[in-house]
Amino acid sequence: MTSDIPALRATLHALWADDDAAARQAFETCFSADCAFYFSHPANVPGDAWAEVYAPLRAALPHARRRDEIFIAGANRREVGGQWIAAFTHYAGTFAAPLWNIAPSNRLAFLRSGEFYRVENGQIIEARIILDLPDLMRQAGRDPFGGLLGTEMLFPGPATHDGILPAGDGTASLDLIEAMLGDLHIYDPETGTSKGQTGEGGYWADDMLWYGPGGIGSNHRWAGFVKDHRAPFLAAFPDRKGGNHYARIGQGNYAAISGWPSMTMTHQGPYLGVEPTGKDLTLRVMDFYRCANGQIAENWVMLDYMDLFHQMGVDLIAKSNAQAVSSD
Repeated sequence: MTSDIPALRATLHALWADDDAAARQAFETCFSADCAFYFSHPANVPGDAWAEVYAPLRAALPHARRRDEIFIAGANRREVGGQWIAAFTHYAGTFAAPLWNIAPSNRLAFLRSGEFYRVENGQIIEARIILDLPDLMRQAGRDPFGGLLGTEMLFPGPATHDGILPAGDGTASLDLIEAMLGDLHIYDPETGTSKGQTGEGGYWADDMLWYGPGGIGSNHRWAGFVKDHRAPFLAAFPDRKGGNHYARIGQGNYAAISGWPSMTMTHQGPYLGVEPTGKDLTLRVMDFYRCANGQIAENWVMLDYMDLFHQMGVDLIAKSNAQAVSSD
């Protein structure tokens, strides 16, 4: 980890300064003038990231604060290479104004965000960010899916409370995650299991916790993960292929991976209220892991379901706002 990383983290927090000029100055300090920005749908690839993303976020959540739960840095093992940051955070504030036409609640909201940054010369030169907008809609009382597969909850920080620039080399953690990913695709549909994932010597701890985004929810132990996420997902997208990652990094007991997109698949079964479309789809993915005693103890998952459902032909913002009209 370079000495630039703690300073960059402080500057990312300063993007939420109450003073607009100070926040804009932090933006220009943090990101290079030619930084390549990629956001979840509907922001996607903005022409002006400040005007099209950060200013609307600040207006929608005035006086919000950034609350990091995981913030790690390391050398990227993928072809892109270089120094990268991976962060899972919340933007906590009152949802007081529309955000990309999402109707506000005028109540406290915790907007989840998964973030990967490539760093050179003390500045971010590439930023990829997934905002959990479906969960923001749910918090406003306008769930666009009409129910969850798992348990909805505020994503907790790590049980060990050490996810901010943890001490130690992350080689072993990232080795564990890469081995798990390599075997995850060897799937037995009758048992719902994959090679080496669970049981004696398995990759996942018996008491694993899996935290899923809006639409999926969270669950406990491998059986809960299969019931609440894996089985419904594979039933809808049985030919899914994943692992197309641009970034894989580790630090201490933590590792993080991301693909943009990571998965390709065909929509062949009903999923979260949408009948099969037969369309070829892609999915942007971010995973954050905490490892302990040679196994995966916790996994926080950010998926760009705004983009996935847009590919299906479903406008989640319109569904959410229509629900609000019918219930008011």
